Amino acid sequence: MDVEEDVEIIAKTKRPGFVYFLGYGIMAPIARLVFRPRITGKENIPREGRVILASNHLSFIDSIVIPLTAPRRVQFLAKSTYFTGTGFKGWVSRQFFTSIGAVGVERGAGQAAQDALDAGKDILDADSAFAIYPEGTRSLDGRLYRGRTGVGWLALTTGAVVVPVGLIGTEEIMPVGSKMPRIRRISVKFGEPIDVSGHGTADSGRARRKATDEIMAAIHELTGQELAHSYNESPPTTVGQRVRRAIWWRERR
Repeated sequence: MDVEEDVEIIAKTKRPGFVYFLGYGIMAPIARLVFRPRITGKENIPREGRVILASNHLSFIDSIVIPLTAPRRVQFLAKSTYFTGTGFKGWVSRQFFTSIGAVGVERGAGQAAQDALDAGKDILDADSAFAIYPEGTRSLDGRLYRGRTGVGWLALTTGAVVVPVGLIGTEEIMPVGSKMPRIRRISVKFGEPIDVSGHGTADSGRARRKATDEIMAAIHELTGQELAHSYNESPPTTVGQRVRRAIWWRERR
């Protein structure tokens, strides 16, 4: 299977528990009061059953905005370092990210990508909502990059409907490199649900590509971002990552 994600799952996937509901109950009203987000299309999110929230990605804060504005609990993947810290700071980090529905992952490629998608599949198989960024990583220039086909695979494998999400202005709240959020008003747009089953089955690369392109077109319609017409690649930060990426791309040719 041609999987184009670059994360490795390390935390056992499970449904949100008490900490999630406590955190949501406290943070959601505060966030709405302080940032006054313009939210449209909440009625487009099914209140039950499998649903994928596929969003553009502009800021770290996106993974907080989506769970706090959606009308049902949402889970997503987050870096493992948010869960593995020690001492009081590590405890605070774990509690916070658990409270917003995060599941810990490590960066990687190859089998790691499939492990991450399998974690998303487990969440959807439990009739839950799962948020994903088809671009893979944050857009640093504000353009909308080409979607990676993991989102198509998830939708075609699980039968989940896809709700496109358009985030506007989140990069103004927390620009890259900033430590504390700024108070800025943002817009969150939930589009109409998409059924991608008509494109074929998950074992078809063409079906995954077509499904992903349909999802990205819907996101673009919500955000109006300039299209990059290319993938948004995160630069490898270690020698090992550079070697693994080189081997992976050589095997794909």
